[in-house]
Amino acid sequence: MAKAAVATTGGGSSTTIVDRGRSWIDRTKGFLSDVRAEMKKVSYPNAKEVRATTLVVIITVFIFGLYFYVIDSVIQFGLDRLLKFFK
Repeated sequence: MAKAAVATTGGGSSTTIVDRGRSWIDRTKGFLSDVRAEMKKVSYPNAKEVRATTLVVIITVFIFGLYFYVIDSVIQFGLDRLLKFFK
């Protein structure tokens, strides 16, 4: 995929702008060809799978929300008691 470039210093021949342009075009074509080949390998979920995973995400969010609410309440209760104790 990647090609090594040889730079010459002095009076030797160097690559022209046209050659660089063609090289860029060839690399871009190769990249887009690779993208197309990889996208053909992608499998998309059907509607039933999307609904199932969405339901799992929603339930998980509610469980974590409840968990953090309980933990926050316990910490708040403990700090209130601690501050009342030293007041």
